[in-house]
Amino acid sequence: MSSDITTILDKAIAGERLSPADGLALLQSHDLTAIGAAADAVCKQKHPEPYRTYNIDRNINYSNVCAAVCDFCAFYRPVGHEDAYVLSDEVLYKKIQETLDLGGDQILLQGGLHPKLPLEWYEDLLRGMKENFPTLNVHGFSPPELWHFSKMSKLPLREVLQRLKDAGLGSVPGGGGEILVDRVRKQITRGKVLSDGWLEVNRVWHEIGGHSTCTMMFGHVETLEERIEHMGRLRDLQDETGGFTAFICWTHQPPEDAPWFNADAKNGRKGGVDMSQLPSAGAFEYLKTQAISRLYLDNIPNIQSSWVTQGDKIGQVALYFGANDMGSLMIEENVVSQAGTVYHLSVESIRRCIGEAGYEPRQRNVFYDLIDGDGRSDSKFSATEPQHPSEPALPVLS
Repeated sequence: MSSDITTILDKAIAGERLSPADGLALLQSHDLTAIGAAADAVCKQKHPEPYRTYNIDRNINYSNVCAAVCDFCAFYRPVGHEDAYVLSDEVLYKKIQETLDLGGDQILLQGGLHPKLPLEWYEDLLRGMKENFPTLNVHGFSPPELWHFSKMSKLPLREVLQRLKDAGLGSVPGGGGEILVDRVRKQITRGKVLSDGWLEVNRVWHEIGGHSTCTMMFGHVETLEERIEHMGRLRDLQDETGGFTAFICWTHQPPEDAPWFNADAKNGRKGGVDMSQLPSAGAFEYLKTQAISRLYLDNIPNIQSSWVTQGDKIGQVALYFGANDMGSLMIEENVVSQAGTVYHLSVESIRRCIGEAGYEPRQRNVFYDLIDGDGRSDSKFSATEPQHPSEPALPVLS
């Protein structure tokens, strides 16, 4: 281990804030063992408790219609496509009830940037969910969606967020963050909020009393410097608001094909990156980046493991590389799986992974409050079936 990295790691363990140059030096290093050990030490300082946590929720995509184009996304469909859908209340409520029956307390509610649905539609959606399931937390609408709602409704962002909060929005997920550097965002997406807008959604949400998570999808066209810039922007906003509960990073999953790449003949859209041709970052780079996030994001209390993209073994190892949480059971996940990633775990498997790592498994909610239960394992459900909606759906508004 070089003396430079030793000094940096000692600084992090001592509680000193790392500089961008420090973070970059760690990303450039190949000493995974030393970086992981430092992240584990810092994690244990922040979380000396004998347990590690997990959550039970369901990712419900209320629609797959999206006016933006993300080169890494195999899930979205343009308006009028034969596979486009908007879930009916009947289907939505069935999915929610199944989640509650499995011990879940939350729905991760996300869709695309639908060009036709008005703000009132989303308010009615939230009110209906809360009226029928009053104990449910709706962890909903990524920052790009919320920015889109504001633009579509021609209303101030603060008013849009307050109206959704009043209608039942409980917390905001960190989706659509990718890399918070406009050079990267402009290269891999079109028609989607840029970095300042993504951050502003979270800033205003925090200012009105809300909490959110933050994310990073890495291992594509970004540089190491831009990876650190992304973390720095999250750290700066957390200094300002304190509203982020957790950070989750994952590696870009190259789609098995790129059905929408350069599809100008079909959609009139040009440009972009064929991300199906980019190699996927492996477990080494994932574990190193997650460990560095624990050291660099000194003001974000919780780091989630990303077993959804890495599998259960690396997800478990991540508990020694700065993570204090195994993330969610994720009863249903559509977006990453559409790119060909097929890792699935049951509650029993998640609890086993935590236990084998030497910790007590404890269920928590999105605010990281422990949820008391009987500790049962779920043996009747393992999310191994394709989750693309096959139930009757409402037609897309045209």
